[in-house]
Amino acid sequence: MFIDEAEIYVRAGKGGDGAVSFRREKYIPNGGPDGGDGGRGGKVFFEAETQAHGLSDFVRRKRFLAPNGQPGMGSNCAGKHGEDLIVKIPLGTQIYHHDELIADFVSAEQRILVAKGGNGGWGNQHFASSIKQAPHWAQKGLKGDSCKLRLELKVIADVGLVGLPNAGKSTLLSVLSNARPKIANYPFTTLEPSLGILKEVDKNIVIADIPGLIEGASEGKGLGVKFLKHIERTRAILHIIDISGDVISDYKTIRAELTKFSEKLAKKKEIVAINKIELADAEYQELIKAEFKKIKVTPIFISAATHYGIKDLVKKIKMLS
Repeated sequence: MFIDEAEIYVRAGKGGDGAVSFRREKYIPNGGPDGGDGGRGGKVFFEAETQAHGLSDFVRRKRFLAPNGQPGMGSNCAGKHGEDLIVKIPLGTQIYHHDELIADFVSAEQRILVAKGGNGGWGNQHFASSIKQAPHWAQKGLKGDSCKLRLELKVIADVGLVGLPNAGKSTLLSVLSNARPKIANYPFTTLEPSLGILKEVDKNIVIADIPGLIEGASEGKGLGVKFLKHIERTRAILHIIDISGDVISDYKTIRAELTKFSEKLAKKKEIVAINKIELADAEYQELIKAEFKKIKVTPIFISAATHYGIKDLVKKIKMLS
């Protein structure tokens, strides 16, 4: 199951306490203070990785605690610092604290500090003075930062595939890339975003198959409202339309949902591909071209099943991405 939201608790390590200690040397029965400082508590970092897909790991594990620093010791020996905790998260994850966006992971291996470890306490050696030459106290270590965070994943891709259910997006993704999504002849075959890589000579293009949208998706109907946000990061939209349907109406339905969800999303570069043209004759294709010309859209005709028009489609994708 694809999970794109999770709530977790993070806590950095507590600083180690400073030590109360005195030198014990031969012929010096009352040596001076030599208590070492406590170690710093471990920090909590989040780091993006490209291999992770979804936030399911953060549903199973909700608490992330960095180790505490060790207390100081005698002979002016400081305690060991707590080891930093590095939490791997999928590329595209956003971190919110009290609904405030505090981090957005948009590049691989990006690392952000989310919880600072507590400082270690000073040992009693720091508190010696001409008046108090043998202090019997030391400083306690400080607590590390702690907070509840909300993680939200938005898939990062160059091109987002959109269209009504059964438009043929999954089949097309399998043709264009190395992805092997589930393909079947019923609505909502795709229940989670699928990523594929179109490998070209000069660049790799990441393509995301977004689960089928329906009318009212932006208002919570069907699966679309859950996944519309994943198109927000794409550079361009590849809009797939089934030629056996009412192509103009289907096109306008998806465009309306994109606009309702986000004006910015609706303004993204777009390729319109009429799929399954093996089901229609040349005369009908000309009628479709004429109808789209009225709304100033120039579609490309393809067949994911027979691979017709795929080379031309790849050229268009490269130009937009």
